[in-house]
Amino acid sequence: MTYFDAGMSHILNKSALDHILFVVALAVIYQLQDWKKVLILVTAFTIGHSVTLALSTLNIVNFRTDIIEFLIPLTIFITAFGNLFRKQSALTPPKFSANYFFALFFGLIHGLGFSNYLKSLLGRENSIVTPLLGFNVGLEIGQLIVVAFFMVIAFVFVSLFNVSRRDWNLIVSSAVVGISITMMMETKFW
Repeated sequence: MTYFDAGMSHILNKSALDHILFVVALAVIYQLQDWKKVLILVTAFTIGHSVTLALSTLNIVNFRTDIIEFLIPLTIFITAFGNLFRKQSALTPPKFSANYFFALFFGLIHGLGFSNYLKSLLGRENSIVTPLLGFNVGLEIGQLIVVAFFMVIAFVFVSLFNVSRRDWNLIVSSAVVGISITMMMETKFW
């Protein structure tokens, strides 16, 4: 398996529920025509993810795995919970919003959660640059596939079945909040 494939499979399999839920929580407030904003959000998340993957792989940063495994669903919860309190007028965010910062910051946390697996994949590689780049490009493509699929589903419900954007946001965000609470309870470290 190539590092690109490993990056894609990191998000495109059933064990990547945490990753999928996070990008869904990021994207739920957007419409299909907002694809550029969503692309920036997903890329900001990948950048954060990449930074901590590299730092952890190089043993520059290390955190307790049990704490990171709890913080990952917490980031999902915070993102989805924040969506629940958006007014209808705020469902189309401005060109630049705090969401970009949160995507980047929360990407840092998510990157730490996968770093041990990546370290084992790298084994005795002489350089981590090419493998890390391949992994993160695969991750980015995988995230974009998930988001594109989700955005098409949102389009069908909102535009074709006339579900209000507010209701779509509430339904999806509430489901993500519920799942993330369950995940937090399963990974509590105390």
